[in-house]
Amino acid sequence: MSLQQPPSLFPDDEEALKARIEELRREIREHDYRYYVLNAPTISDAAYDALFRELVELERRAPHLITPDSPTQRVGGQVQTTFTPAPHAVPMLSLDNVFTEQELRDWDARIKRFLGLEPETVVEYTAELKIDGLSISLTYEHGVMVRAATRGTGTVGEDITPNARTIRSIPLRLRAERNEVLPERLEARGEAYLSHAEFASINAENEVTGAPTFANPRNAA
Repeated sequence: MSLQQPPSLFPDDEEALKARIEELRREIREHDYRYYVLNAPTISDAAYDALFRELVELERRAPHLITPDSPTQRVGGQVQTTFTPAPHAVPMLSLDNVFTEQELRDWDARIKRFLGLEPETVVEYTAELKIDGLSISLTYEHGVMVRAATRGTGTVGEDITPNARTIRSIPLRLRAERNEVLPERLEARGEAYLSHAEFASINAENEVTGAPTFANPRNAA
């Protein structure tokens, strides 16, 4: 009597392996989107972890199939402490601050002059809270993130791509809705920031380990 080996949980055929890896990546990206963007997860943490562990194992078996936009390339990534220059194709400017009502009125007057409006014209503005974080630029080519950079001088920043990969809310690959064709090159600009709760947690951990603490959430980011 011969004993049969139980079927493998992992595909042996190269094409099947590649297909399963791509399927897992799509599933994990979808769940990341639902969790971090929609705040409406549809699976448990345990189920998500199972998908992720399977992807890690398959990529371990086939390292030639690892791609820069794979979800495995962000978790546990190595954070850089020295950076290379990253020129901005379009200057990355900052916003002016105002601290008094008169400064705000002066700004309103400048806007009206620029638009050729009479001083008594009522202009409606849309305003939103400003998050005080670190300005960053994310560059995508055909939907895949290829570079993350700080503002720096406005014309030249610092390349922080490995650091940005560790931020789970930054997509390594963009979603194409309704089979839309993603642009060849796209740049998104915004703020990387820490909540006050995350900031307090990091400083508390650093105090325990003896690592330097941060003065404020912006510096920590």
